[in-house]
Amino acid sequence: MMNTNETPNLCGLKAEDFQTVIDGKQTDLYILKNRNGNEVAISNYGGAIVAIMVPDKNGKHANVIQSHDNIQSLVNSPEPYLSTLIGRYGNRICKGRYQLNGKVYQLPVNNGPNSLHGGNRGFNARVWDALLMNEETLILNYVSSYGEEGFSGELKVTVAYTFNDNNELVIEYMATTNKKTIVNLTSHGFFSLTGTADPTPTIDSLICEINADFYLPIDETCIPTGEIRMVKDTPFDFRTPKTVGRDINADNEQIRNGNGYDHCYVLNKNEEGELSFAARITEPESGRTMEVYTTEPGMQLYTDNWADGYKGQHGATFPKRSGICFEAQHFPDSPNRPYFPTVVLRPGEQYKQTTIYRFGVTE
Repeated sequence: MMNTNETPNLCGLKAEDFQTVIDGKQTDLYILKNRNGNEVAISNYGGAIVAIMVPDKNGKHANVIQSHDNIQSLVNSPEPYLSTLIGRYGNRICKGRYQLNGKVYQLPVNNGPNSLHGGNRGFNARVWDALLMNEETLILNYVSSYGEEGFSGELKVTVAYTFNDNNELVIEYMATTNKKTIVNLTSHGFFSLTGTADPTPTIDSLICEINADFYLPIDETCIPTGEIRMVKDTPFDFRTPKTVGRDINADNEQIRNGNGYDHCYVLNKNEEGELSFAARITEPESGRTMEVYTTEPGMQLYTDNWADGYKGQHGATFPKRSGICFEAQHFPDSPNRPYFPTVVLRPGEQYKQTTIYRFGVTE
């Protein structure tokens, strides 16, 4: 279904700029609107969220997520995961190897010695089948074939985006397989609550709170060491709100290993799979806020440590640490850590996840 919405959009994006054919499939732009007059724009190429138009404390709208303004730039982005869906396995798997049913599977090694975000061509670089249900909901479907990027089993994936009247972007994931496999899906939004600009301001002054008493330390290749460490008395303690920049350059081995924050937090949960509060950020100048809720056990905090000022939407540029990512997910390298929550999916089972990004302003 083509999105033929002709009314002017807050985001200033045009559907035709996102329309082409890739792998024999049509790409397009879909715009969700709620009754508050706010917008979310999504491409079915990689499920990329290309705009989130929400107001600041004075009612002025800006795009608070980093992306591009046409399909060519999206496909050729210097940051291939820029605000896209991630799969079949979000985050890293050590040396790209895992074992299932006594068989060793080898995935592409595309991040130092490890496999990252599903391999050379993950879900971020696939064209999804799209169905615009109504003004508020878009459904994306993708079938990941057996052996794609080295994974076992055919995986059928559905992702539903709903932008409701509470200014919540609700992302619901569902997947089934015909053979035992592993799955870890996430959305890799690069959020800039100031609004994207040239240059997009740094995230240092964002006030951040994360509902986690523990995090996963990493080695120098960003693979979890296996330890589950308390955040107390470390730069990773966001239990009480503090600015992102306060400890981002701390003299700390873990900060050095991540070149900033690039770590998975073990979210505080009363029970497994409950939808609960994960994080909150407040941008002091604009007054914009974002809260994260998720059913997932973990959340990767990534502070855009490798951006170099590359160009994005409407002339915006994205310097180092101009975006912040809250990737709700299972833990990195889980297939090689039996005591981490399992990422194994079997035939007859259903993978389910819900993550909510709620936008607001401080009173």
